[in-house]
Amino acid sequence: MLAVFGVVASTGARAQIGVLGDGGPGPVRALHLTAEMVSLGPAIAPGGTQTVGLALTMEPHWHVYWTNPGDSGEPPRIVWKLPTGITAGPMQFPIPRRLPLGPLMDFGYEGQVAFPVTISAAPTVKPGPVHLDAQVRWLVCAQVCIPGKAHLGIDLTVRPGAAQAARAGALGAAMALLPKPLPAGAKFSIIGGARQFALTLIDGRGQTNAEFYPFIQSTADAQGEADAIADAAAQQVEPLRDGVRVRVERSPDLTVLPATLAGVFKLSDTEAYEVSAPVVAGEVAPAAPQTGPTAAAAAIGAIGLAFLGGIILNLMPCVFPVLFLKGLTLVQTAGAGAARERISMRWHGLAYALGILLAFWAIVAVLLALRATGTHAGWGFQLQSPAFIAVLASLIFFLALSLAGQFEIGLSLTSLGGAVVDGPGAKQQGYAGSFLTGVLATVVATPCTAPLMGAAIGFALTQTAGVAFAIFTALALGLAAPFLLLSFQPAWTRVLPRPGAWMEVLKQIAAVPLFATSIWLAWVYGQLLSSNGVAGAGIDQIALLLACFLVLAIAGWALGRWPAKGASRIAALVLIALGLAIPLSQARSAARIAAVAQTNAATANAATADGARIMWQPYSEQALDAARAAGHPVFIDFTAAWCLSCQFNERAVLRSAEVESALRKGGMATMKADWTDSDPAITQKLASLGRAGVPTYAIYPAAAGSAADVLPELLTKGLVLAAIARDTK
Repeated sequence: MLAVFGVVASTGARAQIGVLGDGGPGPVRALHLTAEMVSLGPAIAPGGTQTVGLALTMEPHWHVYWTNPGDSGEPPRIVWKLPTGITAGPMQFPIPRRLPLGPLMDFGYEGQVAFPVTISAAPTVKPGPVHLDAQVRWLVCAQVCIPGKAHLGIDLTVRPGAAQAARAGALGAAMALLPKPLPAGAKFSIIGGARQFALTLIDGRGQTNAEFYPFIQSTADAQGEADAIADAAAQQVEPLRDGVRVRVERSPDLTVLPATLAGVFKLSDTEAYEVSAPVVAGEVAPAAPQTGPTAAAAAIGAIGLAFLGGIILNLMPCVFPVLFLKGLTLVQTAGAGAARERISMRWHGLAYALGILLAFWAIVAVLLALRATGTHAGWGFQLQSPAFIAVLASLIFFLALSLAGQFEIGLSLTSLGGAVVDGPGAKQQGYAGSFLTGVLATVVATPCTAPLMGAAIGFALTQTAGVAFAIFTALALGLAAPFLLLSFQPAWTRVLPRPGAWMEVLKQIAAVPLFATSIWLAWVYGQLLSSNGVAGAGIDQIALLLACFLVLAIAGWALGRWPAKGASRIAALVLIALGLAIPLSQARSAARIAAVAQTNAATANAATADGARIMWQPYSEQALDAARAAGHPVFIDFTAAWCLSCQFNERAVLRSAEVESALRKGGMATMKADWTDSDPAITQKLASLGRAGVPTYAIYPAAAGSAADVLPELLTKGLVLAAIARDTK
């Protein structure tokens, strides 16, 4: 056990002292979770069995642990006091999840989980009521860990002929998620090398996802005891034609290979096997990347989708203002000489495209680097940073001040890259400015996922680095294509009006949507920094960002009052730095976000009365499994506060009376997966759907094993109504 864990746990222990509960039936409310003993049925037959379990329901962002907690933690424990003739089997643990925390990796559960226990009655037990007494211990953690104890109990009746009831509720969902033995004909093997273990499952099916969770197992070596694997290390998945291989990093403390290695081999959130195999010393060469017509066709298709998605991205509300500003640049250059005009516009188009390309390459490099370390991220991940939002909002506000006429730095803030004179008195943006405008277009594009983009990006992040770069390059070229083509076709620009006084008015009009964008980003900033569960939280943080805007306005006034003066530029830079320091110095961990959906959490999402608004509960894998186990289809809205497309779809489609009525009539549970802040569970779920960003919408039919129905990024009422009808038959 890590020493730091002991310190954190002891700190949390001061918050909860003593044992909660009196041993009777019913739930017990503790710090950050509710605990209860539950049963599949009220009776047990002499000589028979019944399944009971410990059900824990955690507050959002809190978790409890699997039987092997990983780098730190402790699993829940039950100590039974049972009547004569009644015995309890061991606790059973459902499929766990990886829960990263800084450089550490825990294994456990969020949301709701139950731990089944088989209760057996001897044939000689007399009919009548019996009470099962349970002393329960747990450790619940988020940024801190709090141990808890409860005295729980459950009443059963010994009755001849009693049988287990149908699996339902949290306990039924947990039983469906217990790891199973390997199916007949499947083979599992382990090869241990100098730096990693290669675990191979051959089951006749081509698998694309897998994770390995080792059981608690210490290995004796010459220096004492050592864990076999590095829990926090990234696990590399290699799809095989008839199975899958997972490469797991060997613990640096392990000097001697263990004789065997056992654990849970997880293929998906609902399918996993208990495995154990002898460790054979050796090395396994990396599998060759998938090749052939099928792989090539899939990659080419994704590249085409990415290019078309990039073109459509120009029309999204987050990108169109930047393209509009570039159009003004073309209008300004239209008065120059024909030859110089053509050359200049082409160079500006190339500089703009280069800015977009390099920005996209930087993003995909970061995404692949995070993937290599085992951290999942997706499109728009930087907008989950309050500091990034503050800088972006300030930049757009400052640009809007310039367009509104407070000061002159060219057609956009990006003209800080330089300005040249083309023709007598005709100013135009420098090439560095066009390059920076391309970078800005990429930055502001990240809140949006255009149609066709989602599937392409999701596919890209599962492929090799070369394929991923090719797909993102196609996306970048699609985004750059409209302005690039216009800059290479001078004849098309001749239909544009000539420069004149009307341009100043148009610039001032263009400032309006940019001011509106800065207001929206200020709202997103407040959402990211909202305290969990505190009404009105985030207002103070928005006020700090508005104070930054005020300082930026003073900097703009200095530039406009003394134009082209070195002293005014220095003063403006100092004021800009001071302004940005106001919100950045107060930025707190985004882990404290008050997720929008959390205000609606509390009860199961049963159908409401006609005319009542649909309540969206927070997404968790446990809640999804429980809803499906109870016979409800599930609609999941993967969204984020910074996603304009998400907000439009929710207001125009998902909140419409027709769609809400169809959701109620279909008995559909509705969940909101809020990705405003980075959430590894949501990122992983998006990846399992073949997506890497929001908006994403998925309908899970109630039937067990049914695949998710993933909807397009741009919703219409008819499309959603048809999907609901299709998936609730």
